[in-house]
Amino acid sequence: MRTTAAVLWEPGGKWEIEELDLDPPNAGEVLVELTASGLCHSDEHLVTGDLPAVLPMVGGHEGAGRVIEVGPGVTEVEVGDPVVMTFLPSCGRCPYCSRGLPNLCNDGAGATLGPQLDGTYRFHGSDGTDIGQMCLLGTFARHTVVPVKSVVKIDEGFPLDLAALVGCGVTTGFGSAVRTAELRAGDTAVVVGVGGIGANAVQGARIAGCRYVVAVDPVEYKRERALELGATHVAASVDQAWETVSELTRGQLADAAILCTGVAAGAELQPALQLVGKRGRVVVTALANADEETATLSLLDLTLYEKQIRGALFGSSAAQHDVPRLLEMHNLGQLKLRELITREYSLDQVNEGYEDMRAGRNIRGLIRY
Repeated sequence: MRTTAAVLWEPGGKWEIEELDLDPPNAGEVLVELTASGLCHSDEHLVTGDLPAVLPMVGGHEGAGRVIEVGPGVTEVEVGDPVVMTFLPSCGRCPYCSRGLPNLCNDGAGATLGPQLDGTYRFHGSDGTDIGQMCLLGTFARHTVVPVKSVVKIDEGFPLDLAALVGCGVTTGFGSAVRTAELRAGDTAVVVGVGGIGANAVQGARIAGCRYVVAVDPVEYKRERALELGATHVAASVDQAWETVSELTRGQLADAAILCTGVAAGAELQPALQLVGKRGRVVVTALANADEETATLSLLDLTLYEKQIRGALFGSSAAQHDVPRLLEMHNLGQLKLRELITREYSLDQVNEGYEDMRAGRNIRGLIRY
């Protein structure tokens, strides 16, 4: 079939709207007609080159829609099923899935290499050029073929535009607070960066029962939104946050600090470590440039105060378990989704959406098909 997609042809380029050929699903794959796709910062990392990838590539890795065709051997979903697509597949059988760590599934190792799990391509240009898919998905397309390992069937009737957000941003941010940081009732949390991920780390900290949630962002609009999503206090800088947290906790400082900045940098690690007290956890959720190999930190603090640094991929979450649960939490009024969407765009406005993100005007932009 033919479909429309946003393609990145070279690092530093713009997303180009193209008519592409899309192959039918192979064994273990499904064809999905999308309703919506989130504009996540990770796709911006493809443009800047911070995230190594093989181009050209159809962007997008946060989306939801309906299955319109299934490949051979697929029994998990049927034609017509509403699904959320998650940017990490889960096979259920590799050593990591078997240990309860499906976010580290071996099938996710080649997520930015372009081809599908069998090494072949589903999207092709008019001249036959093979075109890859961001995280095996390519949600910047009206239709896409993805592994059934990358979809989660959800309840009929849930708004698919809201469900799309749970494919990456909501689950990653919520999980970073609740699962990776292991926040509990009565804790104090600091979230550095209030974008599509950080906003949901704030929600996760609130839902976990933290008595103080301090959101840090230089953009006033984002600080205001953080208060609406559950932050108890806000700060324009990490230094301001330290003063606030120190006063609130009588010098004991935070139990966890979650880094959700646009691009992680080694120089941010020591200030984050200074925000947490004894046994405090610093969770690095933000992506850094692949060449970033130097970080500044006090090794003495790590030993004397047993501080910890933890990486978070997809918020240490299990998609098949967590996605339906998060949607149910929304239905119960516990998790905000509609409030995350700052503006909706058409597919041909994708570059405008990323301009708004870079300018700090969006918590989450959404492409609606």
